[in-house]
Amino acid sequence: MKLFLAIALSASCLCASGELSGGRAPGFALPDVELKFHDGQDYRGKILIVEFMQTTCPHCEVFSDVLKKVLAKYGDRVAAIAITNPPDNQTTVSRYMARHGNRVPILFDCGQVSASFLKVTPKNPTINLPHVFLVDAQGIIRNDFPYNLLTKDIFEGDGLFREIDRLLASKK
Repeated sequence: MKLFLAIALSASCLCASGELSGGRAPGFALPDVELKFHDGQDYRGKILIVEFMQTTCPHCEVFSDVLKKVLAKYGDRVAAIAITNPPDNQTTVSRYMARHGNRVPILFDCGQVSASFLKVTPKNPTINLPHVFLVDAQGIIRNDFPYNLLTKDIFEGDGLFREIDRLLASKK
């Protein structure tokens, strides 16, 4: 029982504030599949979900359905974008969006924005996908979630709803 409590406490602490949380979200201006540019500043005043994904990622596919439910529940208080890197392109993204009835803009990055958010360096050159950031209305990263067993509920269950509710409650 003590071991279970220790694991549960560790998991809740991990989910309370991700490793990359607390700083200002990096700025960006990236195109979507229709070549419309999305600027990070356009989302100020809302909670922004930033997902780093790939169209061949099975966890990203499941998360697409979670994002649909989030946007339906929270309306204009929450916005979401997804960011992908090569080898994804307009064709793979268009197919992915059609397959999922996706309303979330998928933006194209060549690595710079991903590296900025994920703190990629020569000593830390790996990008593991999916990875989700919650950015508050003032542009501060309040939490981040790499996909793993401890964060699976964010990507496949109700965990993201609890995190958003917590952010919205702290806004009042």
